[in-house]
Amino acid sequence: MCSNLGHKNQAMIDSISRQAQDLAFISPAFTCKVRAEVADKLLEVVPKGLEKFFFATSGTEANEAAFKIARAYTGKYKIISRYRSYHGSTAGTIGATGDLRRWSVEPSGKTEGILFAPDCYCYRCPFGQQYPACGTTCATYLDYMLTHEKNVAAVIVEPIVGTNGILVPTDDYLVKIREITRRHGVLLIADEVMSAWGRTGEWFAVDHWKVVPDILTTAKGVTGAYVPLGVTVTTREIADYFEDHTFSHGHTYEAHPLTLAPALTAIDEYRRLNLIENARELGAHLGRRLNELKERHPSVGDVRGLGLFWAVELVKNRGSKQPFNTMDDKFAGRPLIMDTLTKEMMDRGVYVMGWISHMVLAPPLVVTKDDLELGLKALDEVLAIADKHCS
Repeated sequence: MCSNLGHKNQAMIDSISRQAQDLAFISPAFTCKVRAEVADKLLEVVPKGLEKFFFATSGTEANEAAFKIARAYTGKYKIISRYRSYHGSTAGTIGATGDLRRWSVEPSGKTEGILFAPDCYCYRCPFGQQYPACGTTCATYLDYMLTHEKNVAAVIVEPIVGTNGILVPTDDYLVKIREITRRHGVLLIADEVMSAWGRTGEWFAVDHWKVVPDILTTAKGVTGAYVPLGVTVTTREIADYFEDHTFSHGHTYEAHPLTLAPALTAIDEYRRLNLIENARELGAHLGRRLNELKERHPSVGDVRGLGLFWAVELVKNRGSKQPFNTMDDKFAGRPLIMDTLTKEMMDRGVYVMGWISHMVLAPPLVVTKDDLELGLKALDEVLAIADKHCS
């Protein structure tokens, strides 16, 4: 979910070199040509209505900026996140992270004012219901929360949850979340650090549902990870507030020229190489093939994804959906079967990200069908090892 453009893309390498020769660093108190050019280029692809940018060096910093923008603009302090989420590693963003990485920093003043909502996780519905008969309870529950909570500045969601399972929402989920937050006067932040830049077959995951958040954050694929760049983008109305009010957020490396130049080139390369279309087409192939593996391997409980962003969730028992391991196991440092499986994949020359009881499959967008088949062959062999541990 980082190296979307693959390695050794010459256009990317040249853009970094040219910028280093032209202007390697300038204080963020100044502007420069590349900063203006990147803003113009981003306006071509971000959801319409978002038009003011803050440039940092990571997704974490982008989310920290989003929190500060939301709290200052609304005058409120609570942030609602979700349990299966990851938003960063700094004090504020780790407080809004739903998974086990938050546990070790509690109690912390930075976790105050953070609330957690249920996830749109149909395979393991937190309400024990089934879609569509459920009426998307996971979305309407947010309405209940906002009715009974005051001083809520924003709701932050990964439109498609990344590390915690590639949770693709139902067709109406984000639309309902957008309507609910707007009705309650609460900002909606879309964390697209992983899911943007063609990864799901659109420039941004929210584009699948034509939802425009009040603030969008992104990183990783914005430069194909050739250099670290994080972006926070918001509306003109929200940005105008800070013409007369202090925005207490800045970095020495804010809008660093060397991080900006590759973003210009990356957008051109996504277009030149038709990578968004490639993600859409090969993503459909990958989904079909993964579902074929599911039929053959009892250790596979669920397969889900969009574009070239997929998860294979493993279970000990398909009927009970019992996972091999839990967050408690990971937190306690107990041996995980996933560690064994990812090592077996690596031994076969394939790197895959394993997280507790699922694998995240997010190949570079320059991947070919032959590349995918090599990875799928290794996965087929390794899932046979997992099958032996099923009950």
